[in-house]
Amino acid sequence: MQNSPIAATRKPLDITSSAFLIVAFLTGIAGALQTPTLSLFLTEEVHVRPAMVGFFFTGSAVIGILVSQFLAGRSDRKGDRKSLIFVCCLLGALACVLFAWNRNYFVLLFVGVFLSSFGSTANPQMFALAREHADHTGREAVMFSSILRAQVSLAWVIGPPIAYALALGFGFTTMYLCAAFAFVVCSVMVRMLLPSMRKEGVAKTTKLEAPRRNRRDALLLFVACTMMWGCNSLYIINMPLYIINELHLPEKLAGVMMGTAAGLEIPTMLIAGYYAKRFGKRFLMRIAGVAGLLFYIGMLTIHNEYMLLGLQLLNAIFIGILAGIGMLYFQDLMPGQAGAATTLYTNTTRVGWIIAGSMAGVVAEIWNYHTVFYIALGMIAITAYCMVRIKDI
Repeated sequence: MQNSPIAATRKPLDITSSAFLIVAFLTGIAGALQTPTLSLFLTEEVHVRPAMVGFFFTGSAVIGILVSQFLAGRSDRKGDRKSLIFVCCLLGALACVLFAWNRNYFVLLFVGVFLSSFGSTANPQMFALAREHADHTGREAVMFSSILRAQVSLAWVIGPPIAYALALGFGFTTMYLCAAFAFVVCSVMVRMLLPSMRKEGVAKTTKLEAPRRNRRDALLLFVACTMMWGCNSLYIINMPLYIINELHLPEKLAGVMMGTAAGLEIPTMLIAGYYAKRFGKRFLMRIAGVAGLLFYIGMLTIHNEYMLLGLQLLNAIFIGILAGIGMLYFQDLMPGQAGAATTLYTNTTRVGWIIAGSMAGVVAEIWNYHTVFYIALGMIAITAYCMVRIKDI
């Protein structure tokens, strides 16, 4: 009697899983089409000074944090997360249309960024829905989420080259309209294929919060992940200029290094997801910290083109585990709050970017690009302290 319902539901589960994978990929593509070319867009199309470009990134991160945290708490308490993702995709498409035809800096910053913050929130909310769906259907949540993260990484492997090809070959209007199209396709798939996981009415006396010790550990994990993403942001900002201006290596090497790391992150995420249950998420996050420590020591001491490429394996372990396991660790520490946990993890990337963006240029201007990697080592040290303090669950 037990075999019949399982067989009857196998096909819908496969369709639902495929829909999650495609939505993860398309939301990743929508972001990968916009973010890599944003500074170029602001400089060449909106015609603003470099300082205003930096302010735009900082303002985007702050607005994104406010919007995503508001939606995260609301999504965990009431309503259907599927409907929220649908609306976020439509607002993301609207933001892309605004960027396609508007060239007023302040309209883009306050209206465009506000709308795009909803679009970027679709991704963490989709991961939260995937976790709830996996828990509800008895699927292996860790491996499923790791595969979803790999889809986003795959989008970021192919998205930036496509973004530059569209922007430079056909113009920014075409590029942003392509991103809008990706969001529209996402919204259709979300509405038609993703499952509804409506929240039951929560009693007013019930608080959706983790146990006190878990809240402390969640805070430590937030700091650790913020420092790790901050290191990565410092690397992305600083590395091309360091390679070209101080090491005097070929300009194309920077792009090859980023592409190599992004490609290696995909198998790293899948392997980490496979071994998470056996070794535990805390152990894997500590492995990521060790890999990051060795990677940035290597960046400080290695100046050979081929050895720098070889270092990308350590970088892939560092970011691949962080991207694949970090979010799941937050969800474990915050039971019953999948949306808040996933968004909190996502905001570590935004806070890390704010820290890196404010430090990278100042440190490089006062000292040099090489010194920035010492700052990254200091951030890794803070990560190590936090990970040691987190109790195993």
